[in-house]
Amino acid sequence: MRQIIIAGNWKMHKTQTESLEFLQGFLSHLEDTPEERETVLCVPFTCLNFMSKNLHGSRVKLGAQNIHWADQGAFTGEISGEMLKEFGINYVIVGHSERRQYFGETDETVNARLLAAQKHGLTPILCVGESKAQRDAGETEAVISAQIEKDLVNVDQNNLVIAYEPIWAIGTGDTCEAVEANRVIGLIRSQLTNKNVTIQYGGSVNPKNVDEIMAQPEIDGALVGGASLDPESFARLVNYQ
Repeated sequence: MRQIIIAGNWKMHKTQTESLEFLQGFLSHLEDTPEERETVLCVPFTCLNFMSKNLHGSRVKLGAQNIHWADQGAFTGEISGEMLKEFGINYVIVGHSERRQYFGETDETVNARLLAAQKHGLTPILCVGESKAQRDAGETEAVISAQIEKDLVNVDQNNLVIAYEPIWAIGTGDTCEAVEANRVIGLIRSQLTNKNVTIQYGGSVNPKNVDEIMAQPEIDGALVGGASLDPESFARLVNYQ
């Protein structure tokens, strides 16, 4: 059976004070969350130490938002796997659409980051997806297939999460129809050697559409822009029916 994972990506939002306020309102809502359902908070680097201490003993896993492939000497503004392990990180987002779109992240560097994460015992959440121009041109399948093929070279699929994150649905309020997201995620799964990899949907999931999205047979969770959600709304996503 595939693991269900609901992950919040805080990007560069939330100070330590804001993080504490969120946790105080959020953790109390997890009493009825099914034990087999994993909850992950991927927070800014500046909050890793603080969040590691405040999540200790809870059922919430801690994630980071990026990783550099070098163990030492990572470029300015990047963080290494060794650094992340010091904070007790479990997950790390790799290949986020914003990095691909605005920073020119290549599939080669995405692959290097994936391998670095696994080397240090972290579970990477690989983001793949198409832009609006690519979608309008009917290139969704070709773009995502190429990303999967190039990104996963020598990557252990037994320690991997994938998020279908259509770039056109990030921060726009637009979202795939649930059946379309299911279709694309089915395409992704067909290219994997391990068919039990958790594959999330990562485009504008909210309390109004989460039940329909999570009812789809190929979708195993969500990668949510948690910075825009209050604690109760994010808890609603974690506790979908």
